[in-house]
Order: sequence, then structure tokens, then C-alpha cells
Amino acid sequence: SEGRNIRRAFIPAEPGWKLICLDYSQIELRMLAHFCQDEALLEAFRIGEDIHRAVAAEVFHVPRSEVTSEQRRIAKAVNFGVIYGQTAFGLAALLGIDEADADEFINDYFARYRGVDQFIADTLQECRRNGYAQTILGRRREIDGIRPRRFRNLNLPERTAVNSVIQGSAADLIKQAMIHIHARMARDTSPGRLLLQIHDELVFEAPPDAVSAVAEMAKHEMEHALSLDVPIEVDVKIGDNWL
Repeated sequence: SEGRNIRRAFIPAEPGWKLICLDYSQIELRMLAHFCQDEALLEAFRIGEDIHRAVAAEVFHVPRSEVTSEQRRIAKAVNFGVIYGQTAFGLAALLGIDEADADEFINDYFARYRGVDQFIADTLQECRRNGYAQTILGRRREIDGIRPRRFRNLNLPERTAVNSVIQGSAADLIKQAMIHIHARMARDTSPGRLLLQIHDELVFEAPPDAVSAVAEMAKHEMEHALSLDVPIEVDVKIGDNWL
């Protein structure tokens, strides 16, 4: 595809060097678990479970070993959608299912993960009272338009408030990691280079004999940039181009 060809065009500046890509694993959901303190979510991350499979098992009331690929697909969409106010109509359109079924999935999710529902309610209440949403490191975003009553279908300011806490905190994390990595590379006189930050991913280039050291150092700093109540995991990929 065109997108894959474009990614293949990104190559190291030096002949023979490698690209090293490090990507936070499900960092928004991990931030959510940290903030909402829902014990079921915390436990799933702490024991290293597939979070989408774990949620599917809870919502569909089946053993985790019996979760189907379709059930996991639905749970994944719910995981990433409902915390930002995705409606039953939107979920149904995304998954190609009946709207009534989508509404039931969303209701079952919030019934099982009450900590998530409470986190959203608390975030909106605090934002309405203070006039801003705040990230894990205290960065603030002014927001107006939070309604006095809590509705399941969030309006734009309400979605922005929740988004600012979760995604803003993920941004805090990777920026903190970049500061630590910059200091480490300068101190260790590393030949590697930090090239890009793309959402939850950092891209480095390094000569072959330094690839392992750069990857190990960057992974450690990314996973320890902030202290959360769930493990932070980073996926590492190494190659001749970005693809």
C-alpha cells in the first residue's frame, strides 16, 4: 500500500545504520487504570494479561480462554471508545453491529468497570468546578461547557476534558522520557541519535555496534520516566527502514 511504501522511504542517514523504534504499549489504557484505580483493570495490567481479552471475558461473562476473536474485537473498540464518549450509534457503525447490542456492550462495560465511570464523572466535575483539566504532571487546559449533570454521551468539551487528562498525561510521560534519554545519551557519549517522536513512539538511529545499547537504554528510560500504579511496557523494533 502507499502508506507502507512511504514508511519504507524513511531510512537512517548513515550507511549501514539501523532504525530503532520504541512504542509505548496501550499507554492510554494504562493511564486510565492508574487514574481510575479500578481494581479489575489494575490487576489485568499487573499480571500482564491481554487487556482486550480480559475486558471481553468480563463483559461477555465467559472464561478468558473461551473469548472469541469477535468478542475481543468488540472489547477493543469499547476500551478505546467509551472513555471518550463514543455513543452506541458510533460503536455500532464502527463494528457493523446492531445499535441495541452496542448500547448493551457499553452499559455492561461501565457496570463491570465502575472505576472508569467514576473517573469520568470526577474528571468532569473537577473540570467544571476549576475551569480546566489537568495532566499527571500538572499541565492545565482551560475548558468551558461541562454540563452540570453527568450524561453517558459526552459533548465536545466533556470529551476534551477526559482526553486532556489521559492523552495529556501520556504526552507528559513520553516528554519526560525524552528528557531523561537526552541526558543519558550526552553523558554516555552515545553515537545514536533520537530522530522523531510520533505520538507514543520514539525513533532512533544508531550504528550496528550500538543498536543493542541504545535500544536497552531507551526502553529503560521510557518504562521508568514516571511511576504509575500499573507496569509501563515498551515494544522495540529494529530495522533498515521505518517499515
